[in-house]
This record gives sequence, structure tokens and C-alpha cells, in this order.
Amino acid sequence: MRLREGLNFHKVFKGKKIPILTLDERWHELFPQYEKPNHIKEIEYELNELLKRQGKLVNDMKELKGLKSQLMKEILNNMEASEEVSKNISYKVLDKNPKYIKEISEKMADMEEELANIPYLIKETNEKLIIESAKIWYYLLEKNNREINEIGQWVDKVRNELKEKILQKQDMETENNQIYSYMHDLLGPDLTQVLDEAFKPDNE
Repeated sequence: MRLREGLNFHKVFKGKKIPILTLDERWHELFPQYEKPNHIKEIEYELNELLKRQGKLVNDMKELKGLKSQLMKEILNNMEASEEVSKNISYKVLDKNPKYIKEISEKMADMEEELANIPYLIKETNEKLIIESAKIWYYLLEKNNREINEIGQWVDKVRNELKEKILQKQDMETENNQIYSYMHDLLGPDLTQVLDEAFKPDNE
């Protein structure tokens, strides 16, 4: 596999549906923690922080909606209270609750705006992460393929050399057998044995 020159990873991944990489076990398997380059770790951290922020905003919004609902309920309950009780307590509650409700509503509006924007930031950061990851993966694929080809060539060369050596060994063994057979016939077994002992290799 050879990576096409000028391949535009941005164009390849732009607008494509990509799983959130930091939540996908397959991505982590392709990128063990100890093998992640620093720039990948930085984007991973950025993406995880966005996901955490999104989760926190969703939870905070639920709590604020509940609080706002409770304050509005208190206002309604106090509006229905008797005149005497209203004079003593309800006016204080009625005076404070609308202020709190207004503050909560403003805070919720800000959070809703941020929540509406976060998915785009997550998508953008996730695309950045897949682009940088793919660059590394394809670099490794190319590097490994080059080494695989080199090793394959070396194996073919060694295999051919091995075949030649095996044939050479067989020819030499045949020649030795012929020489020994002729000597045995010519000199007889006794003299051949004497010569064998005299020329016996040291490693035998």
C-alpha cells in the first residue's frame, strides 16, 4: 500500500459521520497510551474536556429547571395563601423569588447557547483527532510495507542461496562417496581403514 501523494485528509473526513474516538475502544487499541504522540494526547484531552463540559451543562440545566419550577410553585402557592399569612411571609417570598427566577433564566439562556454550540466544537475536535490519527496510521502502514518488502526480498535471496548450498552439499557428498568407494575397491578394506584413521577429522 502506498499513500497517494497530496492526499487531503481534511477533505476525506469533512462532514463524515465519525464515532467519538476517545469513547471508542478500537481507537484506543490502535493508539495504546504509551504510543500516543504528544499532539494526539493534546487533542484527546481537548475532546474529553468538551465531553465533560457537555455532560456538566446537561446536568446543571436539569437542576436549574427543577429549581426554577420549585420557585414558581412557591410563588403560586403564596399567591393563594390567606391575606394574613401573605402580610407576614408571602411578600418576602414573592419579592425574592422573581429575582431568583430571573437570574436562573438568564443563566439557563447562557447555558443553552453554550450547549447548542458544544456539539459543533466536539465534531470539529473529533475530526481533527481522526485526521491526525489517520496520518500516523498511514505513515506506519507505509513504513511497515516497505520493511515487509525488504524482508521478503531478503527471504527470497536467502531461500535461493539455501537451495544452492543444499545442491552444493549434495554434490560434494556424492563426490566423497564415489572417492571412498573407488579407494575401497582399489586399496582394499584394511588399507582404507588405516587411511581413514590417519585422516580422521579432529572433531570426530
